Amino acid sequence: MTTALVTPLTALTDDLDAAVRGAHPGQVRVDAVARALAPHLGDPRLLRPEQCVGDPAHYRQHVLHVAPDGAFSLVALVWLPGQTTLIHDHLSWCVVGVHTGAEHEIRYRRVAEHLVVDGEDVAGPGTVSGLLPPGDIHRVTNTASVTTISLHVYGVDVRRLGSSIRRRYDLPVTD
Repeated sequence: MTTALVTPLTALTDDLDAAVRGAHPGQVRVDAVARALAPHLGDPRLLRPEQCVGDPAHYRQHVLHVAPDGAFSLVALVWLPGQTTLIHDHLSWCVVGVHTGAEHEIRYRRVAEHLVVDGEDVAGPGTVSGLLPPGDIHRVTNTASVTTISLHVYGVDVRRLGSSIRRRYDLPVTD
């Protein structure tokens, strides 16, 4: 009898699959996926060396897994120091876990034709958070002095769509 070797990535995607399929849509699913992701963060065996490589021009996305039916995608985002996103929201729920480094997130809410800062956090290794549209407008920046890697689980097929971003915001921001 042969026993197949379960890699850390396979174990993670199996846990994520069970969480996605075993939880009702909405916040219950986001919370289940967050619980499934958290124990895997920081495992040095999870990513291959080439999946930890950034891009000097902008943060880099490495698609690690897409469920065969497109129910979810797992992506590693690699951020060199100072790299940031535009202000954006998402097509679906999203769970983010910081694998290494630190991410600074600023959240916004839209009021008429401008954005208002609605909170901010700096998340370090092992930190997990979830986003659930609508109301998931934010910007993320690597404010650490080292490369940051975060794992993102999206409720969409990013291979088919190219991204989980629904829209980018170019509106004035007020505090």
